[in-house]
Amino acid sequence: MTSGKNSVEPSARWRDEQPPRTGLHVDLRVQLPGIVDLAASPEHLLKMHAGAPVRGMCRLGRRFLYTRGDLDVIPAGSDSVWEVEDASTSLFLRLPSGMLNVAAQELGIGPERARLEPRYQFRDSRIEHIGWALETEYRAGLPNGPLYTNSLGMALAVHLLGRPYARVQARDRGLSRRQLQRATDYIEAHLRDDLALEKLADVTGFSASHFRVLFKRSTGLTVHGYVIQRRVERARTMLLRRDLPASQIALEAGFAHQSHMARCMRRVLGLTPTAVLRET
Repeated sequence: MTSGKNSVEPSARWRDEQPPRTGLHVDLRVQLPGIVDLAASPEHLLKMHAGAPVRGMCRLGRRFLYTRGDLDVIPAGSDSVWEVEDASTSLFLRLPSGMLNVAAQELGIGPERARLEPRYQFRDSRIEHIGWALETEYRAGLPNGPLYTNSLGMALAVHLLGRPYARVQARDRGLSRRQLQRATDYIEAHLRDDLALEKLADVTGFSASHFRVLFKRSTGLTVHGYVIQRRVERARTMLLRRDLPASQIALEAGFAHQSHMARCMRRVLGLTPTAVLRET
């Protein structure tokens, strides 16, 4: 993991002159008003708006207003041009292709089949949480070192590959759209219960072993990983309502106890329940 300096740059084509990196690169950048011409890079870039609202225009002539937390994904080998009317502060996360390949292998996706798609001005609460954690770490001088930063980088890579920002080239079929909907609907309806793989498989008409393989091909996640992700997201939503104690929220979301919820939330979001509440 390496980090750039907190910097103010004139409107110019930004080229990263550093040698290829093996870990996540974190940089907080301030861009002056004008044209931003971002050169293609061998690394995947995730940009998160981290300052006051900024107005501008993309190269297709569409006007935009970016607010804090708005995200862009710019895949390796892609460039991007836009114009800003105000000074703009952004968190740049550069993800080496090798890190994305490792994440793909862990998800059972051949690295040669996993590709990120460009996407602009969208919101994703999971990515925001990881981004703010990395911004805090960066501003503090990276006290926890590369192990902490790269662990968040891997969490980011895994999440990106499981979302619409990735394109997994077809090789083996997974569940049909209807079968996947049946499975995920059942999971949503029974998150607080002890979800049995056999019951989920029965909902879609497959054996448990076959369903396990097809579900991972369809979502990029194991059944267990998907269930934990949904339980964490439900627990986060309930925490933000502030109308139930954390111990009860843990049970309502399907966790064995409050400590179990905290461990899973830290692994998925990079945040503890207390930290989630502090960010609201």
